[in-house]
Amino acid sequence: MSVVWFAGIALLVAVGYAAACYVRPFTACHRCKGTGTAPPRLWERLRRRITHPRALRGRPDCRRCTGTGLRLRHGRRAVNHLRRIRRVGR
Repeated sequence: MSVVWFAGIALLVAVGYAAACYVRPFTACHRCKGTGTAPPRLWERLRRRITHPRALRGRPDCRRCTGTGLRLRHGRRAVNHLRRIRRVGR
């Protein structure tokens, strides 16, 4: 009985994540926390110089999200990859 419950919960979580990937394919970048600017360097964190959002203006763009503050979800990336494989195979 517990295996059936576990499979049901896993299926529910998978369907929920697929729906989230369909509705909102992008999420905030984990490296810059959605700001689009590069995270502070070690010596800046040690000196605690980054305390106000205005101090972030002179910072370069985040390399992971190229300054957008958004990244594609892993599930959406997998769906796009499978679609691309199917399109090439036709």
